[in-house]
Amino acid sequence: MAITSANQLELLQTAEAVAREKMIDPNLVVEAMEESLARAAKSRYGAEMDIRVSIDRKTGRATFTRVRTVVADDERLTEHLKNEDFFHVEQFPTSEFASTGIVAGSDSEGFTHTVTGNLTIHGETKQVVFPANIEMADGGVKAATEFVINRQDFKIAYPGRADDLIQDNVAMNIQFVAMGA
Repeated sequence: MAITSANQLELLQTAEAVAREKMIDPNLVVEAMEESLARAAKSRYGAEMDIRVSIDRKTGRATFTRVRTVVADDERLTEHLKNEDFFHVEQFPTSEFASTGIVAGSDSEGFTHTVTGNLTIHGETKQVVFPANIEMADGGVKAATEFVINRQDFKIAYPGRADDLIQDNVAMNIQFVAMGA
């Protein structure tokens, strides 16, 4: 959903005005706005989706996130991936990617664009550059990519056992769809 700078500031100004008028904490008003925007997004894209909205308290920028979960074929492996050996989800419940640039063209065959951004996993942020296929379709944007990260760069240092299949390089396969407003 595109929100212009003026609309972003109006969002915060509205929250402040309502808070003053009703004599309540402005943060409560912003939290109610976040919940309302999340409900609206779920109503448009599917109630089964875990969509969360965060409004930056300084800029008014609204960020919509569809929360996904890492799941393995084996339930025991899934639980192991969640514990402190790997993602330590109790301490680091989210991973994030913030794009800092997208340019047409790629050095990797079969991809249409090159994406640069900051990837945060396990509380560690690193700049990444990867190829992607990006296209405008069905009133939105679709993107797909596959690239490799080294888990050690993100301080995921499970040593494993001598006969383990644990490798430092982890393939990231990402499908992304952003629908227009």
